[in-house]
Parts: sequence; structure tokens; C-alpha cells
Amino acid sequence: MPHLRRFRSMIAVAACLACPAARAERQATPSPPLREVAARERIDVRSSEGGRSLDATVLVEAADGGLLVERDDERYEILEPGSITARRPLPTSPVEETPRELGRRILAELPAGFDVHVTKHYVVCFNTSREYATWCAALFERLHEAFGNFWSRAGLDVADPPRPLVVVIFADRAAYEAHAARDLGAAAGRVVGFYNMLSNRVTTFDLTGTDGVPRPAGRPPGGAALEILASPAAAGLVSTLVHEATHQMAFNCGMHRRLAPVPLWVSEGIATYFETPDLANARGWRGIGKVNRPRLDHFLATHRPGDVAAIVAADDRFRAADGAVDAYATAWAVTRHLVETRRRQFVAYLRTQAAKEPLAEDSPAQRLRDFEDAFGASPAAIENEVVKAMARLASRR
Repeated sequence: MPHLRRFRSMIAVAACLACPAARAERQATPSPPLREVAARERIDVRSSEGGRSLDATVLVEAADGGLLVERDDERYEILEPGSITARRPLPTSPVEETPRELGRRILAELPAGFDVHVTKHYVVCFNTSREYATWCAALFERLHEAFGNFWSRAGLDVADPPRPLVVVIFADRAAYEAHAARDLGAAAGRVVGFYNMLSNRVTTFDLTGTDGVPRPAGRPPGGAALEILASPAAAGLVSTLVHEATHQMAFNCGMHRRLAPVPLWVSEGIATYFETPDLANARGWRGIGKVNRPRLDHFLATHRPGDVAAIVAADDRFRAADGAVDAYATAWAVTRHLVETRRRQFVAYLRTQAAKEPLAEDSPAQRLRDFEDAFGASPAAIENEVVKAMARLASRR
């Protein structure tokens, strides 16, 4: 099993899905498997700031005794081996916590002025207007229902997330960037929202008043939504929110496992498949798998032979500052084609990915084998199909 230094580098690769530039490059040194534990414990930890105890589920243990744990509030944390002073077993399930209690606990971590909006499946912590938080929460609830229904009908077993999903909305970009810098570093200024697999939270800011999206004041919620959606720039707002919330759903319903080696073309392909807004609808989003015109146009303008094999075998293109947008467009095109024409095989492929263990590693050869085993064809053969299908879509304008 690898030591904690290797352990941490693997986590850095996978922590944030929203910003490829924020991800560390994976080291090339191979490592033996980690030991998966899944035992709930009370762990005493010592640091320069003093001692503390935390109740958490131990997910993975490194060779040097370092731990990856999931705290009762769903956050993952790395514990250094030298900091752990005692470990004691606990009952398997933590004490039940109401969504509002969870919200109050999260508020204690955030700057002053935040409030909580609770819905059936979400805890939204915000310091913008309640009107905006309510509108966002309604959008998330529509996605939650549609996501589950879509994949259940497709034959994939997805479960309701066992705990509320947490979303944090800052009132303005400056406060958001200061907070997001802890996760994304300098890249915080380049994204307007992200899902973090370590915290399991979506973080964003009030996008009204930016990029030409009006900021309504003193309007009833329905009126505010109509005013927001009246702007052409609202498409980006809706796409961002749905994209990141789709990531969160996928990693909490059994489709993906957090920190498992899920290829980015899959996770980003699914998020872009769902992200397309419907500004003609009063709710801003309704359809799944609608033609994503920006992604389609970009794919047709930038596609080069071999692009599909490249993103199937490795994630490098998603991390490259000058090629990430191309990779996202390719991921959308491949995902849309496979869902539309090879749905049963795509679901089988998703089951294979769902079985991957946290912090495991797949070689490019393994990723290619998984793809060819699922679809009975090479990436090059699928690429030919995709290019023809996207050309047909474009001709329907």
C-alpha cells in the first residue's frame, strides 16, 4: 500500500470536478492497492493546534497508517499517521441529524450572515437573497427528480442520496473566490461554481447581476425567475448550476464513487448531457439530452481524429488549459451518441465504473479495455459514428 504522500497526491487529482486547471497532475509511479476499510470509528487526533476527536467512517488506510475518512457531515478528510493517537470502534450508523441541524452546523463554518433554506433533498446555505436561493433550490429539486427517473428508466439502479445534498451560495463573486481559493487556488477566479468530492458540496455565488443577467429586486419568486430567464445570458447561469448539481447527484446516487477512478469523459459527459437549459420554459430547465448547441458547434469546429481515444484512455486533455473546452465538447458528443444509440451498453459501462474502489488507479490500457468490453468497438470506430451523428444534428438547424 502507498504511503500518505502518494495517497494525498491521488486525492489532489480528483478533488474538484469544475476546474481542470486546479487538479494536480497524477504521478507516474505505480502503487499497490490501498486497503478499503469502511468501519466507523472515534479517532483522536493531535496537531499543533491541540487535540480533537472526530467520529468518522474509515474508508481507506495507507501503508504508513494514514487514513482517508468520511466525517458524519459527508466530508472526506486525510489524517496524517503521526497525528493519530487513538482509534475506537463505533456503531455503524451515526446519530440521525435533521436537515436543519445539518444546516446550522454548516453555518458555523461559514462567514457571518449566512442563512439556510431546506427542501426535500437539499440544504442550501446562502448569504444572498432568499429569493435567489429558493429559485436555485427549486432548480436542483427538478434535476434530482429528473436524474433519478431518467437513469431508472434506462435500467441503471440509482438510489436516493441517503443524506441531504449541500449547496453553498455566496452573495458576490469576491467572497466566493476567497472561499473557493482553498479548494481551487488561483483557478478560483476562472469558474463560477464547482462540485468538490472531498466536501461533497456544490459552491457557487449569486450569478444575477453578472454577465448581463439582471438582478431582480423586490419581486415575487415567480416574477424574479421570469426576469432572470428573459436574458440570453441566463443560459450560462442555468447550465452552470445544473452541470455542478449533476456531478453531485452522480456521486451520491450510486452512479459514481467519490475518489474512484471514474474517467472524466464519463463524469463530464453526463454533466454536459444534462446541463442544457430551456429558457422557453418558465423554470429554466426541463429537458434531458437536448442538443447542447455550444458543445455541438465546438465539437464540429475543433474535432481531430483520435480525440475520442485520447479522452477514453486518459484525463490529460481535461486538465490542459488550452484543450479543456475541446475535451468537454468531445465528452458531450460521445455521451449523447452512446446514450441515444447504445443505452444498454452505456449503462453496463456505468456499472463497471461504479464498482471501482476509492483511490484505485486505472492504466490507459485498462480504461481502453473497459470501453471496448462495454461497447464491442474501439474508440476509433465509435468516433466515426459520433462525427456522422453530430453532423446530422447540426444540419437540423
